[in-house]
Amino acid sequence: MSVYSIWESRYPPERHAEGLAVTQAIWEDMPQFDGLIEHEIVERRSCRLRQRLRWAKLTQDAAIEDIDLKAARGIDRANLGQVTRLEWFSEHLNVLITGPTGVGKSYIACAVGHAACRADHSVRCFRLPRLIDELARHSALQNKATFLRQLAKADLIIIDDFGLAPLPDANRRDLLEILDDRYDRRSTLITSQLPVEQWHKYLEDPTLADAILDRLIHNSYRLTLKGESMRKQKTTASPPKAAKGH
Repeated sequence: MSVYSIWESRYPPERHAEGLAVTQAIWEDMPQFDGLIEHEIVERRSCRLRQRLRWAKLTQDAAIEDIDLKAARGIDRANLGQVTRLEWFSEHLNVLITGPTGVGKSYIACAVGHAACRADHSVRCFRLPRLIDELARHSALQNKATFLRQLAKADLIIIDDFGLAPLPDANRRDLLEILDDRYDRRSTLITSQLPVEQWHKYLEDPTLADAILDRLIHNSYRLTLKGESMRKQKTTASPPKAAKGH
């Protein structure tokens, strides 16, 4: 039905001229309305992204577009492409990023987290020591179960610095519970200086280690980085400034 058919049906014959004038005025204002609607859509998306990023608490301001592929870190571009396209989200797979300190593991993890927020996924990011602190705090407040349910609902959880310090038995069990809630339902990204082959030994308890790694490793993409610390390279490339007055 045309717009003219609409006003013909709504206005009696003696008021057709009035209806036509109203219709033409509306059509003349449509570009302005379109602009307002488009502005409102963009503003709502921006607001939602800001909320996603606040909730995620990413530890670095990172973007996939800014990942340095020229640095000698042994990055497999095909694997990196698979990770940054985020297709593994729909399959509820995991990503494990390993390598020595300073090679950019956390940066890549945060870049993936930022991309996930832009794609309207919910993200939470923790360094493992901070996650342990949060679990202890919620346990003391007697709302640990609520916190665990929140973690289970996040589309992506990033656990940074896995393996830096020994995990007490209670924390190993908490980690198992978190991963069990997410297995085949949500995705998890972990960074670690330890090679994956050493994770079983790091977790100490063979039974818990088997259960934890079974939920992580067999359904994951892996990025193995290598090379010298990029922080060290930046420091070497930028000599200290001379003291004033000398």
